[in-house]
Amino acid sequence: MKSTLTLRVAAAALLSIGALSAAQAGECPADQRRPNGTGQPMSALGPSGVTDAVITSIDVAKEPLSIQGRLFRARKLDIAPGGVVPWHSHGDRPALLLIASGEITEYASTCAVPIQHKTGDITPERYPTSHWWKNNGSKPVVIYAFDLFRSEDKHDEHMM
Repeated sequence: MKSTLTLRVAAAALLSIGALSAAQAGECPADQRRPNGTGQPMSALGPSGVTDAVITSIDVAKEPLSIQGRLFRARKLDIAPGGVVPWHSHGDRPALLLIASGEITEYASTCAVPIQHKTGDITPERYPTSHWWKNNGSKPVVIYAFDLFRSEDKHDEHMM
């Protein structure tokens, strides 16, 4: 009985270690990560089939945290089939994305292969990543994006 319990605990521990080392859903596989700029190539495609609406924002300079020149911003992106969110950088604008519905492909400067994101995935966008996204499917995609946007910028240049 004791040896059966020990085997079960050991098996559970090994499975846990394996799960921790595996790539999270919607992330670049560890063996495909590349230094910035040597992953997926930049795309010259401009925005198409995408609407980007700011839902709300907080001027964090006025909060106790006091991050000057930044808005903590929430946006909703609706991406039609075939739609493109064009090449842009997260060199100074970290973000978290929630894929609310659909599936979308990310082409990142830090990954040798395209990254597939599906409903329910939450993915970080951070330095030094530059990337673009395309809805290669037949259904619309909805993404909620939360970022620290530079307040002096009036809009995202890549979305205009």
